Amino acid sequence: MDGRSWTGTAGERDGDDRFRVGSITKTFVSTVLLQLQAEGRIDLDDPVEKWLPGLIRGNGHDGRKITVRQLLNHTSGIYGYTEDPTFQQEVFGTGFLEHRYDTWDPRDLVGIAMNHAPVFAPGTAWRYSNTNFVVAGLVIEKVTGRPYGKAIENRIIKPLKLRATSVPGTRVNVPQPSSRAYSTLVPEKSAPVHDVTELNPSLAHAAGEMISDSADLQTFYRALLKGRLLPKAELRELTTTLPVSPQYPDYRYGLGISWQKLSCGTEIWGHGGGIHGSISEAYTTRDGRHTLAANANADWTGDTQAIIEAEFCGTEPKK
Repeated sequence: MDGRSWTGTAGERDGDDRFRVGSITKTFVSTVLLQLQAEGRIDLDDPVEKWLPGLIRGNGHDGRKITVRQLLNHTSGIYGYTEDPTFQQEVFGTGFLEHRYDTWDPRDLVGIAMNHAPVFAPGTAWRYSNTNFVVAGLVIEKVTGRPYGKAIENRIIKPLKLRATSVPGTRVNVPQPSSRAYSTLVPEKSAPVHDVTELNPSLAHAAGEMISDSADLQTFYRALLKGRLLPKAELRELTTTLPVSPQYPDYRYGLGISWQKLSCGTEIWGHGGGIHGSISEAYTTRDGRHTLAANANADWTGDTQAIIEAEFCGTEPKK
């Protein structure tokens, strides 16, 4: 606030480290689709079938009954491919060490989801699904005729001069400056620790493949919420939220962005993200005056919600 900023690190980290941001990618994807809607090139209430005929079919999935908007706010009911047991073992479990350099075609990721039944009928409930945003990235490619990452680069990264931010595609390394990333690959904290820095991020595609740093993420969310990237109507749509669960009344979800009310009453907007060896958070107040971006390069440790509470409330979260 009032022009002040601070950077803090612990361990062998630098304040300008680049890192994998995981699902924070989703806000970039939603922003591009809302820009395309503002230009009259797509309507978020279009059925997915209009843009990707035949892709969302099988075991009760039907792209004719699912809208692009329902992809972005996680009300499509499409099964999440990252929940598939075989995929989890190959990509998140110890199988990662054998498959870390595999290239995944996004349509094959969607195909994994189509092997399962939907979790609910479109528009009837809320459930987070990474498949939604892989499909959203494919919609961007159909509308623009170019890779979805190029749209993010040309519409967000270049205009905001986000020099540490990239959509890596199949590039396995994280550009310097950066730190190594570590994971146990299994839930047991006492399990062996593995260096998971290098991986082929096509496993996440538009659901979570991007790389950035803390400064760029704060610049992005500040610009987004202050209206620099979207017209007022589209910004209103981005921030129109839905409840996710009666258990979490102080957490709601918009179009690729979440809203939280913290223990002190402060309301923040942004997204969290997790991928092998990297846990990230990026949030801002609605006026863009107070922002936070944080990353841990070990995916089994740390309480990022405590960091958020400390920054925006100055206290530990209430029990």
